[in-house]
Amino acid sequence: MTRTTPPRPLEIAAVFLELTALARTTTRLHPRPGAPTVGESSVGGPLLWPVGEAWPVCEEGHEVHRPVRLEDVGTLRRILTAGWARSCAAGEDFLTPEERETVQRINAGLPANVLPAGPVPLIPVAQLYARDVPDLFCPEGTDLLQVLWCPFDHGDAYVPAVHLRWRRAADVEAVLTEPPRPEVVGSQYYVPAPCVLHPEQVVEYPAGDDLPEGLCERIHAWEDQGEGRHYQYDLSVAPGWKAGGWAAWWTFTDPWPFPLSCPCGAPVEPLLTLDGAEWDGGSGSWRPVEDTDVPGRPPYPSLNGPTQISIGRGYTLQVYRCTASAGHGAVTHMQ
Repeated sequence: MTRTTPPRPLEIAAVFLELTALARTTTRLHPRPGAPTVGESSVGGPLLWPVGEAWPVCEEGHEVHRPVRLEDVGTLRRILTAGWARSCAAGEDFLTPEERETVQRINAGLPANVLPAGPVPLIPVAQLYARDVPDLFCPEGTDLLQVLWCPFDHGDAYVPAVHLRWRRAADVEAVLTEPPRPEVVGSQYYVPAPCVLHPEQVVEYPAGDDLPEGLCERIHAWEDQGEGRHYQYDLSVAPGWKAGGWAAWWTFTDPWPFPLSCPCGAPVEPLLTLDGAEWDGGSGSWRPVEDTDVPGRPPYPSLNGPTQISIGRGYTLQVYRCTASAGHGAVTHMQ
């Protein structure tokens, strides 16, 4: 099923002509629960990974708070999904005492000393075929981007460490069907649930911190005139999972250091944005038309949406690529 973003409340570039030159397209990915295959673009699905190619691992130190066994993540989600369905039907909480006990045990986490020694296998986050995602950057000779991460917090930013792998899909002859999996992960919210994608290309404009000097102030003054016009929420950057486009709004910090750059010193460009939710109370105008009149409650028991991913306290993980070399890896920022 397709997903269609409603038209913007107004064409902001007709009000501020300077924005015309700043317009970019982005591809909203619209992940929804499903059973993707290796031949499809997906979030949390299996990767088209060649037999014989080493699976990436993380050998760095990890920030550990409430680790959980990977198999328990699946158990927790099955219990909550079944209970959620019963609750929707009966209009009340429908977990059994045994289910509630299991949920509480898993949510309590494990002691930090249960972490296995040695490298941690990365887990698949997303697989994007260029044929499906018009705004996907792929180096020459490749047509597939695979995103993996270490499911533990890293560094002062407390986000997973992202690994990018581009390849030419036709070069993969034999597919690895049982990749290594970590026994323990740092958070259940770092294990994406399998989702199929419904890519849709839309136009967006820079966040306020990316606007030329003076233009942001003029837009704010225009908003103050009333009529419920919100550049940030309705007219600029699309929320949710997306490829390319403009970086999301700065939320809990100032844009510093800004602009972001690769460790090599080269500038970076937005590659992907990972978001726990596709819209919220402020950005509801971006809610797809097909989701406007969905009866009852959503078919997943989490405010984190269908992917079950949560970054920080409901922020986004912005993934940038080095403009000098795709081999320099990802630059990430949480906002």
